[in-house]
Amino acid sequence: MATAITSLVAIIALRRFAGALGLVDHPNERKHHVGSVPLVGGLAIFIGVLVGACIWGRFQLFGQVLLGTSCVLVLLGALDDRSDLSVRTRLLVQTILILTVIGSTGVYIHSLGHIFGYELTLGWVGIPLTVVAVIGLLNAFNMMDGIDGLAGSLALVSIAAIVLFAGPHALRGSLALITLLAIAAIPYLFANLGLMGRKIFMGDAGSMVLGYLLAWTLIRLSQEPHSQLSPVDVLWCVALPVLDTLAVMYRRLRQGKSPFKPDRGHIHHILMGMGLGPRASLVALVALAASMAFLGSVTSSLGLGSGTNLAAFCIFSMVYTVTVTRIWVRQQAGKGMHMAKPLAANDDHVVRLARQRVNRDSVAEAD
Repeated sequence: MATAITSLVAIIALRRFAGALGLVDHPNERKHHVGSVPLVGGLAIFIGVLVGACIWGRFQLFGQVLLGTSCVLVLLGALDDRSDLSVRTRLLVQTILILTVIGSTGVYIHSLGHIFGYELTLGWVGIPLTVVAVIGLLNAFNMMDGIDGLAGSLALVSIAAIVLFAGPHALRGSLALITLLAIAAIPYLFANLGLMGRKIFMGDAGSMVLGYLLAWTLIRLSQEPHSQLSPVDVLWCVALPVLDTLAVMYRRLRQGKSPFKPDRGHIHHILMGMGLGPRASLVALVALAASMAFLGSVTSSLGLGSGTNLAAFCIFSMVYTVTVTRIWVRQQAGKGMHMAKPLAANDDHVVRLARQRVNRDSVAEAD
């Protein structure tokens, strides 16, 4: 109750001061929303989580460090929303925060689980892998924040999937934190979808903290000795953001572009390019994410082992990447033909005008 009410009050209050804080999103060639929209949703969500966590007050060292570093990350996101920080600055701060959690708590990816009968322990290699994994997921949610309600809804799907895989009694502190996150996100979703006054956006402050808290919760749960959530199950819990990010980065690298350069090639852009509206795309993607989590749950419950589960995820990833990339290429080719047609018509018009002028000049000379 405290989390939900605080998040709601924070939305109402911050929405009024968004202009003074410089947290306003303006439309441009990449952002096609109507009018200027306050970027305060992420701040409101985290304030709600923070108040709820203080009232609950049962977090151990890991939860306390996670909340502390999240405060810095939210501040980084707010500064990025206001001043558009460089990729290097964001990655540097994110890396420092992740290493702080690892150094303070000792939690990181030290094992990939039992794959085909062998436990893949990582040793010190697990530390850079953890840095890459956390940065990857928080930026994956940042990239998915492209249409109203998408990032927040996908976070709710991931939280539900974590509970489905790990069970409601696994490490209560970690599950309590993401439960607070889910509750704080609900008032934001109402405001973001235009169901509660003037629309607001989450901003980088929100999308990054969503991915950050989910990433660390998944790492903590999957690295416990007797946890029901295996490291491979983690992939299914956040399958859609991860697969979309991998597909987009693969396409950008093939084109010789920076994988961090934003464009309109994400799955939600592709669906809207197929004729779906924003709300229909939102419903379709939430259903797809839930289906992926359910598929992973079924695969895991068959008891075929983590190796088979990992192979199933890899096959699904390749099918997804190839399918989405082909659809995007066709859409780009269609746009090129659509643009070429009026140009060709203009060229023909220019040729006709030139011929008419030559004919007039010839008549004038004959006269």
